[in-house]
Order: sequence, then structure tokens, then C-alpha cells
Amino acid sequence: MSFEKKNKFAFWAYPQTMKSVEQHYQSDGCRSQSEFIEKAVHFYVAYLDEERHVDYLSPLITETVAATIKGTEQHITRILFKVTVELGKLSHIIAAAHSVDEGTLRQLHAMCINEVRKINGIIDCEEAVRFQKEE
Repeated sequence: MSFEKKNKFAFWAYPQTMKSVEQHYQSDGCRSQSEFIEKAVHFYVAYLDEERHVDYLSPLITETVAATIKGTEQHITRILFKVTVELGKLSHIIAAAHSVDEGTLRQLHAMCINEVRKINGIIDCEEAVRFQKEE
């Protein structure tokens, strides 16, 4: 941009504003206070434009994240259903193969609740086998 293409106009500013311009224009790499003010105007206009884009993009991002979460939720639900079916089959097979009295079943239930709490829900089959061999 050359000087000839610029427009001159009246600019009214508070003394404190002009003091800030004087203090900062050189540290920003500007050759003049006028260049500093013009750069500030460009920055502010870009900020306003960006604000409009955020207002437009924010609902799109929210919709996309919500759709992704919904899809993940449905996928996890299907997997949990399949795991539950397999666990049910195993439970019935074990129940058919062994006769376990009600008292032992209650003790096993309490023991499993405590174990799952202790291991924070991370089940380790090898650890269960070692535990059963110790008994």
C-alpha cells in the first residue's frame, strides 16, 4: 500500500488512548502511529468476522459431536447386549453342570461384588484361576 492511496480523515481519541498508541507502536514493529492504528482496525475487524463465524460454526460443531456420541453410544449398547447374551449362556451352562446351594451362591455374589470394587471393574481371568486354585 502506498501513501498516495490512503484517505485522510479526522480521528478523535481520548488522551489515554493516544498515550497507549505512542507507547506501543514501535514495539509492534510499526513505522508510525497511523500504521499502528490501521493495524489495530484490521485486527478488530478480523475479530468481529471471526465472532460471526463462531456463531455459525458452534451449532455445527455441537451437532457433529452429539451425532458422534449417539453413534458411539449405540455401538457400545449393541456390544454390551452381545456380551450379556454370552454371559447368560455361560451362566446357564455352569448352573446345569454344577449344583450350587443358595448359601454358596450368596457368598459368591458378595465375594464378586467386593472383588469388582477392588479391581475397579477390570476382570482378569488368570487372577480368578489362581484364586480358585488357592481355595
